[in-house]
Amino acid sequence: MAIAKTYPEHARAILILGLPLIGSNLAQFAIHMTDSIMLGWYAVEALAAVTLAGALFFVLFIVGSGFAWAVMPMVAQASEMEDDAQIRRTTRMAMWLSLIYGAVMIMPMWFSGQLFLLIGQDPEIAQLAQDYLRIAGWGILPALLVMVLKSYLSALERIGFMLIATIGAAFLNAGLNYALIFGNFGAPEMGIHGAATASVILQIFSFGVLGLYAAFVMPQHALFQRIWRLDMDAFSGVFRLGWPIGLTNLAESGLFSAASVMMGWIGTIELAAHGIALQFAGAMFMVHLGLSQAATVRAGRAMGRKDQTGLKIGAQVIIMMSILFSVFTIIIFLGVPELLISLFLDADDPDRIAILAVGVGLLAVAAVFQLADGVQVLALGLLRGVQDTRQPMVMAAISYWLVGAPCSYVLAFVIGLDGAGVWLGLVIGLGVAAVLLIIRFWSRHISKAVAV
Repeated sequence: MAIAKTYPEHARAILILGLPLIGSNLAQFAIHMTDSIMLGWYAVEALAAVTLAGALFFVLFIVGSGFAWAVMPMVAQASEMEDDAQIRRTTRMAMWLSLIYGAVMIMPMWFSGQLFLLIGQDPEIAQLAQDYLRIAGWGILPALLVMVLKSYLSALERIGFMLIATIGAAFLNAGLNYALIFGNFGAPEMGIHGAATASVILQIFSFGVLGLYAAFVMPQHALFQRIWRLDMDAFSGVFRLGWPIGLTNLAESGLFSAASVMMGWIGTIELAAHGIALQFAGAMFMVHLGLSQAATVRAGRAMGRKDQTGLKIGAQVIIMMSILFSVFTIIIFLGVPELLISLFLDADDPDRIAILAVGVGLLAVAAVFQLADGVQVLALGLLRGVQDTRQPMVMAAISYWLVGAPCSYVLAFVIGLDGAGVWLGLVIGLGVAAVLLIIRFWSRHISKAVAV
């Protein structure tokens, strides 16, 4: 493939890779959003429970995804060096690590009800959340394998089929939810249990589709041949790069999960509104995440060919793209918040007005942190591309847990800002992370770049 040299060439290369990644992320996010919308139509209690359960599942999943994310820069670099053997070794061992981790994480989800009670959640909501996770938790195994294959395909810039498969999965999920939650198409009415069952079916389907594609379209990598054989060098390499990524993911996702817990302390209405507002903030974050993934691949390839100038120009272009999208998001969140929140609520729900009032205020705060959130995830993507993961992990932990979480608590419960205070704390934590991480990338990896 041609190597980008100018700013427009870099922008074109980033968009060719980034737009399908963004589309795939949005389609994947639509799967989770569909669960929330349909459960919101079903019952407010079900929506609150899946918000709580989803927060725990996501934390456990995103930590395990560190091994999958390690695949992206390692395979990108190996691909640039035309090393098919290293591509195969890296991807296989990432699947090993993902399965080992996922198997261990099923246990805490099975007994999650006690955990939710210990952190002060309503007993009814805690029980419903545990019921959901006792089914949906099994999906973490195929879900992590899907992440590995997506990282593998992204690094090879073979993302067209991945986008189509993810869009297809989103439509399948909507159909499964419509059938299993409400009892349509002759299926039993299962409510929150139906949403969990649909999630597991979907993850297994997605892994099967992507696995078959990888096996038949790229047979030179032979990913699934003799997959039972341990490759200790590759296993160690993926583990060394992946565990700091996983803990970095934990630091950020844990902050948002802590916010969900704090919203639960305030009340069920606030927790439900938080879940809705978080869906929209998360949907917009998928765009920044797609750009971050493109940044990881492009940086990994620049590293493989030792192109310091290309690394610098690419970073400048992709950061500007993220900033421009943040401005667009701010306009949407401040312009039509009632319309957005109402999409998740039944018109006859007696709690509709109360949830709307809380949700509109939360979206206003979410507009504020769009810029910081975009910059921090892009900086992480660039740092992962150059395989710098340990120091960013420390910076993330400081930003989110020594700054963000305490600020959320103080603003919400000491100063008395309630839900808005919880979200303002998120803004502060994300802002500190954005500054620290972008300084780390620029001072350590760009300072020696040739002048352009």
